[in-house]
Amino acid sequence: MQENEILDRLRAIAGAGQVDTEEHLLRAASVDRFKKYPAAHGIYDGPFPLAIVRARDTATVAAVLAFADEHRINVVPRTGRTGTEGGLETSVPGSIVLDGSEMDAVLEIDPVNMQARVQCGVPLRVLEERLREQGLTTGHSPQSKPLAQYGGLVATRSIGQFSTLYGGIEDMVAGLEAVFPDGTVSRIKSVPRRAAGPDIRSIVLGNEGALCFVTEVTVKVFRHQPENNRFHGYLLEDVHTGIAILREVVTTGSRPSVARVYSEQDAAQHFAHFAQGNCVAVFVTGGPKAIAEATSAEIDRIVSGYPHEKTDPALIEEWFDNLNWGPDKIEAEREAMLTEHALGYTTEVSADWSTIGRIYDRVLERIRTEFPHARDITLLGGHSSHSYQNGTNMYFVYDYRIDCDPRAEIEKYHKPINAIIVEETLALGGSMVHHHGIGKYRAEWTEREHGSAYPMLRRLKEAFDPNGIMNAGTIFPADR
Repeated sequence: MQENEILDRLRAIAGAGQVDTEEHLLRAASVDRFKKYPAAHGIYDGPFPLAIVRARDTATVAAVLAFADEHRINVVPRTGRTGTEGGLETSVPGSIVLDGSEMDAVLEIDPVNMQARVQCGVPLRVLEERLREQGLTTGHSPQSKPLAQYGGLVATRSIGQFSTLYGGIEDMVAGLEAVFPDGTVSRIKSVPRRAAGPDIRSIVLGNEGALCFVTEVTVKVFRHQPENNRFHGYLLEDVHTGIAILREVVTTGSRPSVARVYSEQDAAQHFAHFAQGNCVAVFVTGGPKAIAEATSAEIDRIVSGYPHEKTDPALIEEWFDNLNWGPDKIEAEREAMLTEHALGYTTEVSADWSTIGRIYDRVLERIRTEFPHARDITLLGGHSSHSYQNGTNMYFVYDYRIDCDPRAEIEKYHKPINAIIVEETLALGGSMVHHHGIGKYRAEWTEREHGSAYPMLRRLKEAFDPNGIMNAGTIFPADR
């Protein structure tokens, strides 16, 4: 089909006013935050999408996908646009960006069965505000909370700052609706648990728009009791001591809502007024008052067995109240990129307790000694922020001055550093990605990540997207 014919069909399906073709919108839609530095300089090298279709209902999503599938047109699904790994990038010329952000109805809040049902474009912040009016909470608080929407949260397998208590999005989703490339609408009902075959929610959770489009989500909700929060901060000798403390707290049965350890380098930027060159461990306990207090006492008891210095809880509460990124912080970051020619990125991985410290040491050593532009790095460290019975994550943080043309930044700095982190994590048996998704920039390692289980993943793509129209290059390497 010719481009004008495609656009005419899209307008007929979605409505003339729901199809955007303005150049500035297409340029902005061609990237996500992985390319934030060149984008801040107004550089968009494409390829650009043909159109952005703003769907208002599930029927429109189904019709657009069926049309695209029939004519082999690549589709990039999106909602909140907070992706960081290139998953929202339009890598194929003439793609359709299918936007669900106008599907923004809170369909039901059910305080008896403790769940809420929302369309994919509902911002997490909006649902949270509605729930708090009834003394409830989602328990989900990623750093992107002011911007993130539910379709993207599910599609990227999101996790939030209270994960030690509430879990990740996969623990919160009770049911959902998704549309597959041929236009088939599938609803997974909400029940407490079932053993009726494999858990088919996992086909949708984390699919990053490479298999289907999430249109509706039902999530569990919880009692909101912020008055019972207790805050703890400790200065520690090194990150390994912090990991040992995290392990003991979690594996002995305590469930703080927040459990984090920052390396001395990372702590310097988050806790500059009191870290004083130390690592910092942070805990927040919540829930019913008696449980919050008992958990606090147990954390103090465990930490007392390690060299430490306790900090003022008010300092931790102040840090906690300013964690999330909204439009103001994103704009401030953009201004800093333009004026300071500097940038900060993260790569998050996970591994078991025996391995995570070795990964941390090996990654830092390799970057310091092998990365050819190490002199430009201004911060190199990390923090652990999500822990489990059998291990934890490591959020590597690296800031650098940029001594090149904006177009060259990714190849000169970001990709080589990211590659070292991924390679070392996989070499030691960890997972190369804990929660930001594979996107397009970790897809080259997908097969190595899954090993002998990769054919299971590949067959999902072949079964649900046989014509390969869903978000080409995301999760599955483009050359496959």
